[in-house]
Amino acid sequence: MTLAVDIRHRLGAFQLNASFETNGRLVALFGPSGSGKTSIVNLIAGLLSPDAGRIVAGGRVLADTATGAFMPVHRRRVGYVFQDARLFPHLTVAQNLRYGRWFAPRGERHADMGAVVEMLGIGTLLDRRPGLLSGGERQRVAIGRALLASPLLMLMDEPLASLDEARKAEIMPYLERLRDETKIPIVYVSHSVAEVARLATDIVVLEAGRVVASGPTSDILQRLDLLSDEERGEGGAVIDMEIAAHEAGFGMSLLKSPIGELHVAGVDMPAGTRVRVRIRARDILIATERPRGLSALNILSATIVGIKSDGALADVTLDCGGERIAARITRQSCEMLGLAAGRPVFAVIKAVSLDGASTWQGGEVPASRIIGDG
Repeated sequence: MTLAVDIRHRLGAFQLNASFETNGRLVALFGPSGSGKTSIVNLIAGLLSPDAGRIVAGGRVLADTATGAFMPVHRRRVGYVFQDARLFPHLTVAQNLRYGRWFAPRGERHADMGAVVEMLGIGTLLDRRPGLLSGGERQRVAIGRALLASPLLMLMDEPLASLDEARKAEIMPYLERLRDETKIPIVYVSHSVAEVARLATDIVVLEAGRVVASGPTSDILQRLDLLSDEERGEGGAVIDMEIAAHEAGFGMSLLKSPIGELHVAGVDMPAGTRVRVRIRARDILIATERPRGLSALNILSATIVGIKSDGALADVTLDCGGERIAARITRQSCEMLGLAAGRPVFAVIKAVSLDGASTWQGGEVPASRIIGDG
């Protein structure tokens, strides 16, 4: 489904002026608090009407101020999952789930309750009331209720924001299953690099009510200039690879792709499995000669594509076998080594920075996993 948004809207002193088009499976609206992410989701849902502009999802015009078109909320076929689950406390889980079915026309209720319950792992919770559930369990039930409305589009407004790290880890695999096993496109609001790196196929970056960049996750996360000072250290490359072999004696796995070979902490999947590796820019060292006598196991041949200074730091874009990766080093190191575009170098990556214990399902390749959450 193609989602096209081109809107202008004022909320008090805040002016939203956003335009983007995407057909990603899970599109992350990414940016700091107050950048307009939730406002866009509410406009797509029909909870707000734009002052000017047009919103089209899968060929269905949801709003168009030029023609006066505005599709009512109940006809938009949109499932909305909020930061807080917003379950009915007096109903059981099963009753909360069945409530979602009322929002779909009887002849268009394609979601199967048994399949949704199985996918979200909530079969043992059906007789409980929301007050007896953990935060992660409540969010899974909220997702199930939204799915049982048989939506054509899912909206998720920072569904993990109120959860602690343990509950986030609990719910992440279910969000991956939602992305990979359903055909329902998802718009996902977040300000966390770790979340969008793991879940998003595409990213729309917002700042002060405007879209400053959009595109595939692998491209956007290498744009370190798009990230906040707090999140910049989490940016880097996302590379699809394949497990070539397991080095059982050391508890390691060997991955291969056009960029070369990478040794990572053991991945519990068979050889031949497609995986995705997240390589943070801050975890890469650059050498002008192939290092010797070094503990780091991963040394990739590369060519410098470009260098962008950022105060005391320098962001270096490298080409490794046709794949782009980003390295963040000090500007002093850059000048001492005489780095410049076109120069051959070596990218050095410690294996421990690619933590095999945090394996994720891949966004672009359904059978893949992601490694390297740090």
